[in-house]
Amino acid sequence: MKVLAVIDMQKDFIDGALGTKEAVDIVPAVIDEINKDYDVVLATLDTHDENYLQTREGRYLPVEHCIRNTEGWKLHKDVEKALALRNVIIIEKPTFGSQVLVDKINALRPDSVTFVGLCTDICVVSNALMVKNTLYETEVSVVENATAGVTEERKQAALETMSSCQINII
Repeated sequence: MKVLAVIDMQKDFIDGALGTKEAVDIVPAVIDEINKDYDVVLATLDTHDENYLQTREGRYLPVEHCIRNTEGWKLHKDVEKALALRNVIIIEKPTFGSQVLVDKINALRPDSVTFVGLCTDICVVSNALMVKNTLYETEVSVVENATAGVTEERKQAALETMSSCQINII
């Protein structure tokens, strides 16, 4: 069984509060990956409440983003259209890594798990390492051109870290 994990392809990370040109540029590659022959597709939504700035994360990153039920919290419209054609499992996550995502993937006992999305150096690396540590005999991969980091340097550092942990960078 092949699983695809689409991480946080939300407006605020693409062209909203924390958006970047690099995030905008990966949207077609993410959609291409969604359209491939995966048995199961899961997608995460970074999800915060209106008190975000008072949270630990909010004190370290004082930019309101992905506040539940706002425009910025929603999936990018083109990604949402592609996911609508799949039997996708949506998972809201309040922090970088999602134990719910890992548990759902673990229950599937897949042969491989592939990651795409944002941000390479925060949420992608967190979830990919969590999956690799839980399903250590499973092939875990990250599609390099379907991820973007906070900066290119941080993206490359995260890819190097994942590669060192036997995650395939494709």
